[in-house]
Amino acid sequence: MPLILLIAALVGLRYFEVWRFAELSWWWVIGLMFVAFIWFEFVEKIFGLDKKKAHNVDEARRKARVKEAFEKANKK
Repeated sequence: MPLILLIAALVGLRYFEVWRFAELSWWWVIGLMFVAFIWFEFVEKIFGLDKKKAHNVDEARRKARVKEAFEKANKK
């Protein structure tokens, strides 16, 4: 996510020609976009980072469900 924010900031700064970014080549910005594409399409999948995020979400749901079940059992 920080990479995407960096790209968005660079595009804005380059487009509006702010400070030293006015002289920055668009190829640097396009290069960062290419790096982000490679990261999200290939590297995350190779290392299983996309599955890890999904697993963490499922684990949080499971814990919430168990906690709710125990709270209902204790109220009876």
